[in-house]
Amino acid sequence: MTPIILHPTDVLFFRDGRPIGGSLSGHGAAWPMPTVINAALHAALHRAGIRDEVHSHRPGRSGKTSSDDRTRHFGSLQTAGPFPVDPEGNWYFPRPADAVGEEQPVATLFPSPSPGEAMGSLPTPLKYPVVSSRPPSKNAPTKHWLDKSAYEGYLPEPWSTDSVPGSSLADEEFSDSEHYIGIGIDPKTGTQNGVGFYSAQYLRLRDGYGLGILAQGEDKGKSEQPVDLIDRLMEPGRIVVGGQQRNCTSVKGDSGENPLPRGQTLFRNNSSGDDNTPCRVKWTLLSPAVFPAVEDRHSGGWLPNWIDPQSGEVRLLDGPGGKKLERLRRRNPNQRAGQPIKAHLVAALIPKPITITGWALANEDAESQAGAKSTHLAVPAGAVYYFETTNPDEAAKLASVLNWHGEGKATGITNRRSGLFGEKGFGLGVCSNWHPYHKK
Repeated sequence: MTPIILHPTDVLFFRDGRPIGGSLSGHGAAWPMPTVINAALHAALHRAGIRDEVHSHRPGRSGKTSSDDRTRHFGSLQTAGPFPVDPEGNWYFPRPADAVGEEQPVATLFPSPSPGEAMGSLPTPLKYPVVSSRPPSKNAPTKHWLDKSAYEGYLPEPWSTDSVPGSSLADEEFSDSEHYIGIGIDPKTGTQNGVGFYSAQYLRLRDGYGLGILAQGEDKGKSEQPVDLIDRLMEPGRIVVGGQQRNCTSVKGDSGENPLPRGQTLFRNNSSGDDNTPCRVKWTLLSPAVFPAVEDRHSGGWLPNWIDPQSGEVRLLDGPGGKKLERLRRRNPNQRAGQPIKAHLVAALIPKPITITGWALANEDAESQAGAKSTHLAVPAGAVYYFETTNPDEAAKLASVLNWHGEGKATGITNRRSGLFGEKGFGLGVCSNWHPYHKK
């Protein structure tokens, strides 16, 4: 994945799904969703004039063709982010939901398996409530963003005593919200639409700060030579991001090191090595995730589609399965089939959902339907899921399919565990150990 840093030349406008008009101010100063950045890069590739150089494809999968006769381009593009980047090049990530009340990130909320803490209102399949280990406080909220060092300091092995320095960042330290008055424009005529005036918020980043994204894409050219989409994307040196055609200068970073924090890959039962206790794995989201409902089999929402809604059993395999296994065995008949992972979800800490939506303008060259896009409720970044496994080997298997980097330290992104929009950077997470809270 190639790091790209976008530096705005003016204020940015990232409108959410709420209407603008009358007493309703346009809420456009929020940090942008990954879908917005992915759409901006797709639009930039179309503006680059290389559509005739790469192969196109029809909608559909598994050999089935959709009734939609439009073709699609640049299907290999994958992105992640955006994340704030400071003038020194440090990337920042959303603070985990269980690390509150401290300047340096440490977990202060823990699942409590004690019978006295049992709560009958927990949704199925959760077993343990998540409780605070600190007394109530009225202190100011903690800073929302952590740099890589601080985040990896939040994810140490539980038997490690090494302290990792790091820094945190509040929204007001790198951005401001500005209000402006505008007039409604008819997109067909480019003139005032007769509706009147509106008020909107705009996001202004402080000097030196940027939006950090990761991008990857290589399409097969019509001359059978691969076309590096990222190199072609960076040629103009600018990308239009968000609403109202706001320009950002683009700077390509070093693709040798991935700036995302890395999760834990090796586990023990606990610090004393007692094998009679379950081995515990915590999965923390770096980016939002969308888990849609699956007919009458799974309600989706906050609960991942790969978890049994009744028992909490993890349905992921530790290797390829189904049709992917068939494809791999055509090249390697000895390819090992993925095996079930013996792990269960026992607790979760989920902040309020965020709304993912959008609007596509009518365009003869558009590759999607004009009008409103589907609205989804996403689990926000920072959400925490707690699992119990039977032994350290099963814990390592679970981490290998939940960590964004898989088993090793790859520069690319291996796992995107969102039910939708994985190619846009949804569902990235990191694993670590956790221990239960018991009253003394």
